[in-house]
Order: sequence, then structure tokens, then C-alpha cells
Amino acid sequence: MPAWIWGVMALCSLTFLIYRAFRARPKIHALLQGEAGERAVGQYLEKLRTEGYEVFHDLIGEGFNVDHAIIGPAGVFTIETKTWSKPAKGETKIHFDGQSLTLPGQAANRRPIIQAQAQAGWLQTLLHESTGREVKVRPVVLFPGWFVDNKQARQSSVWVLNPKALPKFLAHQSQKLSPEDIQLFSFHLSRWIRSEESRSF
Repeated sequence: MPAWIWGVMALCSLTFLIYRAFRARPKIHALLQGEAGERAVGQYLEKLRTEGYEVFHDLIGEGFNVDHAIIGPAGVFTIETKTWSKPAKGETKIHFDGQSLTLPGQAANRRPIIQAQAQAGWLQTLLHESTGREVKVRPVVLFPGWFVDNKQARQSSVWVLNPKALPKFLAHQSQKLSPEDIQLFSFHLSRWIRSEESRSF
């Protein structure tokens, strides 16, 4: 085969690889951004240990994962981190009306709320089955770097917040769990996590 044909084939292959890499850039960027957001929120949540909270990261369910969970005086919470890209210009504000999220110039989005509610329901069932105790799990969605307007959602069972607002929201809650309750639920969740980790090996 003439050398020029090999050259053409190599050029076509290189062009195809560059095209594929260019098409994959947004997905790769989103994955890296998501990992960075989860890691930053996880480090932030660790500070809640001084307020009597136990903090858990990356709970793996059947076909899904819960980014974080915390158990403390104000109760049990699942936490979903959303690292949405900010607009190039304009306000970086998310509106939450108790049912759906709205960004400037975009249609209402209920998916993060439904996802957070499903995660909280899963953990609530897990803790009930493992302890025999009923406990309400509140879903939380955190948006690092965004201002969240949630004035219309005060009665919602879901908290949608900037991570910096979470400690204040927790502090304004009445005490729902005693130290013994915190220890009980944390022990059973830790045991479940160890069991799932051992199964993965």
C-alpha cells in the first residue's frame, strides 16, 4: 500500500479522535465540576461535627447514590449537591417555589426536587428497617456558588440552599434527636455502609 494512503488514513483517524474529544469536552467538564462541588460541600459539612452531627459521604444505593447524609440534633438529612454552570452574564439566582426550580430564562425544573425526595425516602426506609424506629428524613439540595431565592418555599419539606445557609437553617430547627438517637441511627447507617463496602470486594 502506498505511503500516502497510510498518511491519509492516519489523518482521518486523528481527525476523528479530535472530533470525539471535542464532543466529549462538555461531559468531562460537567463530571469534573460535579466531583469538585461534592468534595467542597463534603469538606464544608465536616464542620458540622462540632455541632453534634455525624456526617456520611457517598451512600451507594441500587442504581443511584446519595452525595451526603447528616444525622444530628435537628434530625436526619440527605444532601444532593448540584454544581450547575453559571450564566456568562446576568444574575446567578435560582428560584424555588416549593415544587420546582427556575433559572433566569429557563423553564421550571422539578427533577432535582424529585431526586432529593426519593433519596430521603430511601434512607428513611433503610433506617426504619435496620433500627425498627420511625425517623423523618428531610431532603436538602445544595447549589454552591448560587444565590437561592426560597421565600415562596418556607413550608416545603425540601430545603434548597446555598451551602453557607445550611448551618443557619439547622440552628433554627428544634431538637428532634437526642444524643442517644443520633448514636443509634449513626451506628446502623455506618454498619450498613461497611456491609455494602464488603460486598463490593
